[in-house]
Amino acid sequence: MEKKLRGGTDNGVVQLEAITWQRMAERLAGHLDDRDTPSEQAVRQRVGIDGAPAADTGVLAGHLADALRERGRAALAVPAAGFLRPASLRFEFGREDVDAYLDGWYDTAALWREVFGPTDPGGSGRVLPDLWDPVTDRATRSPYAELPPDGVLIVHGPLLLGHWFPLRPRRARPALPGRAGPPHRARRPVDPARVRALRDRDRPRGPGGRPRQGGRPPATRPGRACPAEPRTAAGTFAQASAATTVARPAG
Repeated sequence: MEKKLRGGTDNGVVQLEAITWQRMAERLAGHLDDRDTPSEQAVRQRVGIDGAPAADTGVLAGHLADALRERGRAALAVPAAGFLRPASLRFEFGREDVDAYLDGWYDTAALWREVFGPTDPGGSGRVLPDLWDPVTDRATRSPYAELPPDGVLIVHGPLLLGHWFPLRPRRARPALPGRAGPPHRARRPVDPARVRALRDRDRPRGPGGRPRQGGRPPATRPGRACPAEPRTAAGTFAQASAATTVARPAG
C-alpha cells in the first residue's frame, strides 16, 4: 500500500505496512541496542511509553523488555499504575475531578525517588518496580530490582510527559525526496528596536497616550474591565508536547 506525500513529487511516496506489537518491539529493541559504547562506559537507558489506560501500554512494554533480553540486555518494565496514590487522596474531590486526576493521582515524587533517581549516571540501580496496589489499596512491599549499568528502564502509563521526567519526546517524520530530513528554517536576527516597540505597545497607557512606567495597570472604573494580559505560546507548547505518545531514551 502506498500513499503519496502531499505537495511532493511523483516519486515521493510513504510506504505503509501492517505491524504487530512484536514487530514494533523488535524495531525499538534494535534502535536501543544499536550503539558502540563499551559496557564499562555504558549508562542506563530510559524509555517512556505514554498512553491512556485504554491503550494498554503494558503490552508493548512487555514485548520490548523480552526483545531486549533476547539481545542480552537487562530490561525492567515499571508501570506507572504501580505508583498510584491511596484512594483516599485520589478521590478526595470526587471520582470525576479532572485537576485531581492530572496532578494528584500518581505519586510522582516516588517515581523520581525510587525509579528515575537510581537510574541516573552514577546511581545505585536499585529500582522499586511498584509501590501501591490500587485494587487492595495497600502497599505492595515488592523487593527492589537491580538494574546493571547497561540496562534499560521502561516506564509505561499515562501522563508521563507532563511531569518533567527525564524523557525526551520523539516523533517520526518522513523525509522529503532529495532531503536528509525535515527542513529547518534559519533564525532571523532580532531587531532591538522592534522588541522595544512591541514591549511599549503592550504596556498600559497613561494620560496623553504615553506608556506608564513600571507597568502598573490603570485603576478600573465601575463597569469597565481591566485590560487582558497578552497571551504567550508557552501553554500551547506544553499541550502539544504532552500529546506525544512515545518518547526515546534520555542519556
